[in-house]
Amino acid sequence: MSDKQEQWLVDLIRLTEGDEKKKTDKQARILEAAIEIFSEKGFAATSTSEIAQKAGVAEGTIFRHYKTKKDLLLSIAGPIAIKMVAPFLMRDFAKLLDLPYSQTDDFFRAIARDRIVFARKNIKLIRILFHEVPFQPELMDQVKSLVTNVVVNRIEKVIKHFQEQGQIIKAPPWRIMRSAASIFIGMIIFHVFLMPEFPFDEEEEIDRTLDILMHGIAGRTV
Repeated sequence: MSDKQEQWLVDLIRLTEGDEKKKTDKQARILEAAIEIFSEKGFAATSTSEIAQKAGVAEGTIFRHYKTKKDLLLSIAGPIAIKMVAPFLMRDFAKLLDLPYSQTDDFFRAIARDRIVFARKNIKLIRILFHEVPFQPELMDQVKSLVTNVVVNRIEKVIKHFQEQGQIIKAPPWRIMRSAASIFIGMIIFHVFLMPEFPFDEEEEIDRTLDILMHGIAGRTV
């Protein structure tokens, strides 16, 4: 493979190797081609012949490594959910949750900044998840488990902490998490995936989005 291959591919191959034998050059090219085409066209619209042509291998080579096209998808998307998302949440992202923020808005601002950086570094991989999770039960189960067992449990403790301090309204923590996730994920989808060319000041956008989360969109009266 080219020395100029994108970092997302290097990271994916490293994360999917684990204790297994390192990927061959052909396997790496197949992964690279599959990620590229799956992210552009989606799983259903992609043929193994297209992947083989882009990878520069015979179509039969794909089936020597992966029994079906779906096995190839799962070999990519599974590690995205388990080995890419989980480590960020459980290691780097967890550091955000453990920092002693004194103000609720500082906590949410740090999360927003972190997730924008993460999304920009993993655009193609995240696009595959967006495309396929709703239609692949195995991936849906993995994501649900990750969100329930890692994200919700950790953030719920932080929300309860700020509720005890009177900085957040008394409401079920899941409702506050849902509201915060919706507004920040919407911001990221718009700026990173839908309108990446749209000019904006990132810090100002985070501040304005945070202001809406904390205070709503109703006009304020004196």
